[in-house]
Amino acid sequence: MGESRIRRMFEVVREQKRPGLIVFLTAGFPDMEATLELVPALVAAGADAVELGVPFSDPLAEGPVIQESSFRALQNGASLDECLNTVAVLRDKIPETPLILMGYYNPIYSYGLVPFADRCHEAGVDGLIAVDLPGFEAAPLLAECRAHDISMIPLLAPTSTDESIKEACASASGFVYCISVTGVTGIRDQVSARSFDLLDRVRLHTSLPLAVGFGISNRGQVEDVGKTADAAIVGSALIQVMLDSPREELVERASRFVAALAGVSLPA
Repeated sequence: MGESRIRRMFEVVREQKRPGLIVFLTAGFPDMEATLELVPALVAAGADAVELGVPFSDPLAEGPVIQESSFRALQNGASLDECLNTVAVLRDKIPETPLILMGYYNPIYSYGLVPFADRCHEAGVDGLIAVDLPGFEAAPLLAECRAHDISMIPLLAPTSTDESIKEACASASGFVYCISVTGVTGIRDQVSARSFDLLDRVRLHTSLPLAVGFGISNRGQVEDVGKTADAAIVGSALIQVMLDSPREELVERASRFVAALAGVSLPA
């Protein structure tokens, strides 16, 4: 089901002639109950797919905003196993929405590749992004993901070589995550022109949908990305809204922010 849910989502987006909107939030921030409340609400507000970040103590690609959310989630005891249990609960609430785990390889390796893939399949994980796992070392995890119908989604950056792009696309499924900048996650004033150059290079090697992330924070940027890519990914800007929101207003404020990104209106 995993790959087919992602495929259907992009088919719907294309039929509606609009950019897809994928949102990222850190599982367990500010607490796991909030994650269970937020994800269905953000889908109702216009998110087409959700990336759940697995908190990790030594992130490489995260800017200060997502680092802060990850730190707080870890303080609350969030673990990979708890993240997978949360996906299982969410799957019943949003049966058709792609749920993608995004995290680092060390917790996956420590969990065990076979039990990890088994649990992902049982819970209803659709895709996996292993941020720090190079393509040339990904074969064992890729094999387990393929055996369990979980899309292995590569990260490609403006600095990726043509050879690495070709190799990543050859084993990719679901979609390809194209990073808009060289650097870490964070809110930026505009989408880098380098991301559009990267999209052109990636399209030479795959027919999979392409999504652009890192730095996208408003509807105008989502629309700009949608002129060339199939979807925009928003993480830091959403997490910042969550950081700025009192717990009792968290779901409402985050939902209204996502609705604005999606270009829809929520009831007053």
